[in-house]
Amino acid sequence: MLVLYFLTICLVEVACWWRPHQHMSWNDVIGEDNINTGIHGDVYVIDLFSSHHQRLIPTLHSKGKKVVCYFSAGTYENWRPDRHSFPSDALGSALIHWDNEWWVDIRDSRIRTVMARRIAMAKQHGCDGVDPDNVDGYSNQNGLGLTSSDQLDFNRYLAREAHNHGLAIGLKNDLKQISSLVHDFDFAINESCEKYHECHYYQPFFDARKPVFHIEYVDSTSQAHSHRSSICSNRPSDMNTIIKVHLDNFKVGC
Repeated sequence: MLVLYFLTICLVEVACWWRPHQHMSWNDVIGEDNINTGIHGDVYVIDLFSSHHQRLIPTLHSKGKKVVCYFSAGTYENWRPDRHSFPSDALGSALIHWDNEWWVDIRDSRIRTVMARRIAMAKQHGCDGVDPDNVDGYSNQNGLGLTSSDQLDFNRYLAREAHNHGLAIGLKNDLKQISSLVHDFDFAINESCEKYHECHYYQPFFDARKPVFHIEYVDSTSQAHSHRSSICSNRPSDMNTIIKVHLDNFKVGC
């Protein structure tokens, strides 16, 4: 009876989603085509829009792995299949160092509708969680006048949408708002905090016993091996770290 009662409450409150534990290993395969689903990694981060990645989801699940689906929540990318859903008057400045990508007005209800559809798509494809990227537009040259309050409101909107669809959600970077958002998100994903001496910002996630999936990029396989000891010994011990060669499938873990 207790089990049945729990299930009923869970369904009524729509509060059932995967909660990753703090020390799960992970594998980021964004940009990769030749993916080995048999290697170590409890969690795989794949591209939501890649049909090749989508086809891997049942295989990954059959091996007991969880799947987190990546999409950009704060920018317009002109190669995505839903690009025509973005209103032109909701686009801001182009991203520095990233071609064919622009910041979007996260206050605009039409942009939020696009992101809600992407989250629903992740659920439809069988993802266990989502990794919305570029959720720190307010701290960049966005051309839209976005504020920190705008960003907090939008990021919490994404968290609510994900949870309402039964999905876990990760906070991607956005270091300055971690303390305010740690209770809204189930895990964090960080890029290059060791390089920029920023890993200490994740203490609220460590304290909450929520995982921080961390990736450091290097330029070659030899660099990955030579830097591995330094990266792994200097990062916080509670971080789940991988070291990946830029634009390559090669990676090593700590």
